[in-house]
Amino acid sequence: MRRRIVRLRTLTAGAALALGASLLAPLPGAGAAPREPAAQERSAGAAEENDYCGSQCADVLPPGASGNATLAEILAHRLFGTQPAHADDQLGPYDALSSGYPSLTDDKLTDFFNDASFGVPGDQVASVTKPRDDVTITRDKKYGVPHVKGTTRYGTEFGAGFAAGQDRLWLIDLFRHIGRGQLTSFAGGALANQGLEQQFWPQAPYTEQDLEKQVDYIRSTQGERGKQAMEDAQAYIDGLNAYRTKSKDGRYFPGEYVLTGKIDAVTNVGEIEPFKITDMIALASVVGGLFGNGGGGEVESALSLLESQKKYGVEKGTKVWESFRARNDPEAVQTIHDGTSFPYAGKPEKARGTALPDPGSVEREQLVYDREGGARTGAKDPVRAPKKLKPLQGMYDKGVLPSDLFRADGHKKGMSNALLVSGKHTASGNPVAVFGPQTGYFAPQLLMQQELQGPGISSRGVSFAGVGMYVQLGRGQDYAWSATSAGQDITDTYAVELCEPGGGTPTKQSTGYLYRGTCTPMEKMERKNAWKPTLADSTAAGSYRMQVFRTKYGIVTHRASVDGKPVAYVSLRSTYRHEADSIIGFQMLNDPTYVKDSATFKKAAQNISYAFNWFYADSRDIAYYNSGANPERADGVDPALPVKAAQDLEWRDFDPADNTSAQTPPAEHPQSVNQDYYISWNNKQADDFSTAGFGVSAVHRGDLLDGRVKKLAEEGGVTRASLTRAMSEAAVTDLRGEQVLPELLKVLRSKPVTDPQQAKAIEQLEAWRKAGAQRNQTAAGSKTYAHPDAVRIMDAWWPRLVEAEFKPGLGKDLYDALTAQLATDEAPSAGHGPTGAHAGSAFQYGWWGYADKDLRKVLGEPVKGELADTYCGGGKLDACRDALLATLGQAVAEPATEVYPGDDSCKAGDQWCADSVIHRALGGITHKPIQWQNRPTYQQVVEFPRHR
Repeated sequence: MRRRIVRLRTLTAGAALALGASLLAPLPGAGAAPREPAAQERSAGAAEENDYCGSQCADVLPPGASGNATLAEILAHRLFGTQPAHADDQLGPYDALSSGYPSLTDDKLTDFFNDASFGVPGDQVASVTKPRDDVTITRDKKYGVPHVKGTTRYGTEFGAGFAAGQDRLWLIDLFRHIGRGQLTSFAGGALANQGLEQQFWPQAPYTEQDLEKQVDYIRSTQGERGKQAMEDAQAYIDGLNAYRTKSKDGRYFPGEYVLTGKIDAVTNVGEIEPFKITDMIALASVVGGLFGNGGGGEVESALSLLESQKKYGVEKGTKVWESFRARNDPEAVQTIHDGTSFPYAGKPEKARGTALPDPGSVEREQLVYDREGGARTGAKDPVRAPKKLKPLQGMYDKGVLPSDLFRADGHKKGMSNALLVSGKHTASGNPVAVFGPQTGYFAPQLLMQQELQGPGISSRGVSFAGVGMYVQLGRGQDYAWSATSAGQDITDTYAVELCEPGGGTPTKQSTGYLYRGTCTPMEKMERKNAWKPTLADSTAAGSYRMQVFRTKYGIVTHRASVDGKPVAYVSLRSTYRHEADSIIGFQMLNDPTYVKDSATFKKAAQNISYAFNWFYADSRDIAYYNSGANPERADGVDPALPVKAAQDLEWRDFDPADNTSAQTPPAEHPQSVNQDYYISWNNKQADDFSTAGFGVSAVHRGDLLDGRVKKLAEEGGVTRASLTRAMSEAAVTDLRGEQVLPELLKVLRSKPVTDPQQAKAIEQLEAWRKAGAQRNQTAAGSKTYAHPDAVRIMDAWWPRLVEAEFKPGLGKDLYDALTAQLATDEAPSAGHGPTGAHAGSAFQYGWWGYADKDLRKVLGEPVKGELADTYCGGGKLDACRDALLATLGQAVAEPATEVYPGDDSCKAGDQWCADSVIHRALGGITHKPIQWQNRPTYQQVVEFPRHR
């Protein structure tokens, strides 16, 4: 009998898994077993006595709590479109808010959010599982969220690990292999898989000994909490392994193990590798690299500075470059807006030790070697950095397609937003918060929901799958907390002078370097991956080797010459070798005996070493604290540029053995309690707290929140619904249309417009602006925008107008160098940026602030922190207007099929679909597109009426 062939195709998250090849239909016994059987006992599940939120805490995490699917469920999904239980049931409510928010009331919040109270009412219990006598996992009927309750601490953590296996076993396995640089050997040789390996492993090329050393460091140096954290982690791993074994024996393990050839569907022969505690360190390095790092890119900054100096001369060229760098822009929206100053990483009055490369000497360090068979990237070895950096074009210079997790120009993906209003301005007199992490859209989600109740633990919220022994973002008994990526500069680039350990003349390819006067061999780190074709990946068999060199100052990223001497540029971040140290802070946040108020919340956040902005709300206070292992730099060091590797220029008290150094004290970190309101959307934190990259200028997406929340606070009577409405309106608003279009229209209307097409376009843009400059549907589910022509014109016009405004004055070479540092646009439909197409997150990086300052200067309006030159039309209003009109005419003439060229998910010209959010599949289950909205992936709405 001929077997039926089913074509499987998934989207990919940078595509960690390429299920794009043909798949055989189920063989006898293939995945036919049911999902994990749950005990049918029922729990009273009454509201917990330790819950002080009074049903006023809510949350949502699309697409759904369940992230595992058996082979049978994957096949049924592909053949009939069915979904495993609780795989997508939070997607609909999440999507509906984009259209439903205008009429939102407190009573209607549960139409769009889940009740986040502790416990499960008796009539809502769907199942109860007891993996051990000392722990119970109760799941609710509505969304299937695991509520873990233990009578012992070990049992509680064991249950957390077991529940993680139930909901994210495949994803956890996938990400531990990404962290170890072994994804292709695990999931196949697709280019996207290779791309993920080549992005993450070089940042943290750890050996097993390195990983074990980090575990020992936490256990031996962090006191009793460190010992407890590692015991909790081991219990979590034990629970995860218990589920691994049980699901394998019961044959209800995730079907991806069959698709990738790990387990035979008929005989059940094969293995899911046991998990170990060092896997959590590897996984934490991926999570930290995605969301908690800041700084870096100093070599690229040096190249753009040199280009500016080449055009203008050293003095003016430096001023021009600094004006675009905008380290401390006085017009940038800030989280702390009361004038409190927190100086950090600023430009020194007189820099010393700066190590700018000789022109044309920079070469990017070669990473890939010995590529054999499989899909090829077309890479040429060695890879040389171009003389002039090019704007982001969607390709790495290694030839590897960029993932949806990082930008090719080095900018990390910025995450998350937060809106908090003090009780002085709310209807109830209690603070209100709407906040959450913007972690992208994946299937299954990188985060997983859980409630943990046990000795020393009382929390509900989300954790990154695989490191969920504590809730990382969520709520405690009478308080809630969340975070946004801060991105302050905790990564520096050093120029190490090269030498030959055996003597002789060094070259740029030398593998010895001077460390405190001694020629020291670099440590060569290698990872070789080989793969075979699988049902999930038809890539031909192949292999390749990754190689990086490690020094005491960090990982080699480039080679060059400085003043004629060969050097290697190396990247050193303060969290390197400390990927899991933040576990102590999360342990404290989950501990009801520790966090009792805003002061103890800040102390807990001080123990988190990654760069995050932390926000807190209880019935009395709102609070903010910026965490991060901020190194104390030597006097005179400019953190924005490479610095010579010399002992007097190192971080203070630097010890390379464990990568430790002196860090700025907690009092110097931006922080505040009970400001009238706080907003955060990866914007500037406070006065004099210098930003780590380009573009934090006069216009930022944080302005979309700040203006709305400020108005609410001034009017008073803020409610959960009104603050959610403010967030939701910002989430469907085009930043360019709201913040820059008014200046553009002033320039265009400075004289009558005689061209009929241009005049019509201006009227359409004006009507769109007056309506709120939103990218919203005419009605829920219509998939048609209320102002489609204006949106299309803006999408086509913006890149043209920026080029016409700045390129003539800057010149091609400098314009190209600066746009390599910061892409001009990040519209929702763009297939680039930190998250790629269909990613939701938009308007974080762009030239809107530069354009706004320049246009106001041309119009003769006041500008603080102005650019070093006036660019549009050479500073002349008529010439500027002519340039804008010419590009507007070009934009009007561009058809929708070219503005929105289409992709695997959308037809050319489909504007709504081009913007739409699509959950990128990390396994065999996919989900329908939803309306674009620029909001947190996981989101809480909280208002505590009382306190302990």
